[in-house]
Amino acid sequence: MAEQERVRERERPPISDNVYERNMRQRKEFVERNKNGPVVIKRSDRQLFQARQGKLLYYLCPNNHKETPLQDWRVFIQEIRTNSGKHRHAGGLLIYVLEGTGYTIVDGERLDWEKGDLVQLPLKVGGVEHQHFNLGPPEKPAIWIAIICMPIHEYLASDMEQIENSPDFKE
Repeated sequence: MAEQERVRERERPPISDNVYERNMRQRKEFVERNKNGPVVIKRSDRQLFQARQGKLLYYLCPNNHKETPLQDWRVFIQEIRTNSGKHRHAGGLLIYVLEGTGYTIVDGERLDWEKGDLVQLPLKVGGVEHQHFNLGPPEKPAIWIAIICMPIHEYLASDMEQIENSPDFKE
């Protein structure tokens, strides 16, 4: 029986970090996130907070929730007790009304809505100025969920300008 020669291979030195290697890691993280990221996102796992635009709860937000598979979407709830802040951006989002009645002023035009309605902010060069109002009492806030496809906003180089803060915002 012939003797086998055992050869020990040296361990490969670590690959130096560069743009290519970082991109490879990000792709691997993307695939892993899409394979194993959460399918159901519980409201109890997210925090409602007061911002200049209003009281918000983000389900999907690529800046804050890096574990979720759908990093190209921003999905959030807004509670409107009296009115939201007023801001301007390129538009291109959907708002589905979950509770209450109210209206949105879009570039000076009042548009009424109620539970079950879908509000579409149009895409517009120069942006869409808008603000949301609750027609019910402050203790019964209007609640809606917004859905934004981030690649559209990025493609349009959409900027956001806060014009007026929500009356509930305290610095």
